Amino acid sequence: MNTPYNENIRRVGIYGGTFAPPHVGHVEAARAFMKQMRLDYLFVIPAAIPPHKKLDFDIDPMDRLAMCDLAFSGIDGVIVSDLELRRGGVSYTVDTLRELTAPDTRLFLFCGTDMFLTLDQWYQAEEIFKLCYPIYIRRENDPFITNKILKKIGEYTEKYNAIVRRVVTEPIEISSSLIRKTLREGGDISKMVDPKVAMYIHDHGLFR
Repeated sequence: MNTPYNENIRRVGIYGGTFAPPHVGHVEAARAFMKQMRLDYLFVIPAAIPPHKKLDFDIDPMDRLAMCDLAFSGIDGVIVSDLELRRGGVSYTVDTLRELTAPDTRLFLFCGTDMFLTLDQWYQAEEIFKLCYPIYIRRENDPFITNKILKKIGEYTEKYNAIVRRVVTEPIEISSSLIRKTLREGGDISKMVDPKVAMYIHDHGLFR
């Protein structure tokens, strides 16, 4: 099912995460998200304290924001926002959606597979579904996961009247945790991140 299109309504994407660090997979996913959902703007929003994962790193959140500025600088329409960092505390998605909701705006929430499958367990999930369209992207080609996704789409449609869309792109097998591990082991990350991000990590001695 297509999301309704109205040229008088701004189509705004929300792409949250820890981005520690942002990598080429994040950037390519953002490009595909913007193109396939015909977004006018895309907010890239580093979380202050993510509610869904335990952090295994300790760096200044402003470094994550700065790296996002560098990583996404080549995409027109991307706005790297410190909204959640300024708000502080646990970064609940529903609070971010409330702040960005406007009468002339339609919000699209970008989720990886793992986040999409647990969306109904998030804080104030019912309101999340009211405020945005959930959009997911696959990071794997596992048929078992495909069945789980289809089941969840059915549940979200029935329970929340959700309109779910998928961003279709080839999965890029890179993760921030892999990059941090590679850095700790003294490996090469030049093919995993933007050169400007790699230089920032080196200059600031991050993830060592």
